[in-house]
Amino acid sequence: MSGRAARTLAQAKINLALRVFGKRPDGYHSIETVFLRLEFGDDVEVRTTRGEKSLRCYEMRDKRPEENLAYRAAELFAAETGYPKGFEIEIVKNIPMGGGLGGGSADAGAVLRILNTLSPDPVSRPKLLDLAARLGSDVPFLTSEYVMAMSWGRGERLLGLKPLPPREVELFFPPFGIETAKAYAMLDQVRGDYRGGDPELTTEMFRDWESAAAHSTNDFEPVVRAHWPEIDALLAHADKSGAFYRMSGSGSTVFRIAGSGLESAQEFSKLPPLRIPEDTQRIFTRTAWSVVPVELLD
Repeated sequence: MSGRAARTLAQAKINLALRVFGKRPDGYHSIETVFLRLEFGDDVEVRTTRGEKSLRCYEMRDKRPEENLAYRAAELFAAETGYPKGFEIEIVKNIPMGGGLGGGSADAGAVLRILNTLSPDPVSRPKLLDLAARLGSDVPFLTSEYVMAMSWGRGERLLGLKPLPPREVELFFPPFGIETAKAYAMLDQVRGDYRGGDPELTTEMFRDWESAAAHSTNDFEPVVRAHWPEIDALLAHADKSGAFYRMSGSGSTVFRIAGSGLESAQEFSKLPPLRIPEDTQRIFTRTAWSVVPVELLD
């Protein structure tokens, strides 16, 4: 017999800035980034059971549930809290996989938030974020109640920022994803034994859209552009037009923030034509103003 159930929207994220430093003693890289949620995301529903565990996700139908980050999030929550005995997870994917938009991490964060809402003895917010940090670098932010945040370390250190006013966003997803581990390996190969770099981003840099556009950066872009001409073609438009284009995370998605950069000072129709690579998926959405709450179903 099924138990209680709830659902939410696992909102995608973009990185307004992303800097990568040297490796830590644990083998992971230290980063400095600015996260921002989008209104676009995956639909995630969780129902508790008396012991059965399952996951339904069409895009993951050929993989074992244990390979899914959302499933692992539910198992971790249950192991740490004793609740629930079992679970049914259903995910309707809208976020492209391997696109740097935090899809898997968003699903995991949604599951943690849902289970903590359903639990008769919910854990504290710091404890929930600690569980999130064990799952992946983007999971703490996407488990938090922050719409926008600056982050350090592996992504576990968060400082909430006042969300920027919502803007239209266009996402360009080429017909391929980029594995995060591969992107880091490529960056390491180019840099060699890189140990330099200190945090330089400040909250003041992201106080408004024009300042955010001026200080936006992504350390992965040079190495990714050198290997994937499809991404280079998209970002080359920004080089020529001054519009606010950026790659999110380690790729492969490139986003454009409407009305920012030099684009705000000229008519969009006067910008150089944009060459969109063949089979590139275009998604139109907006930056978020709030975190979608968990909705109880029964």
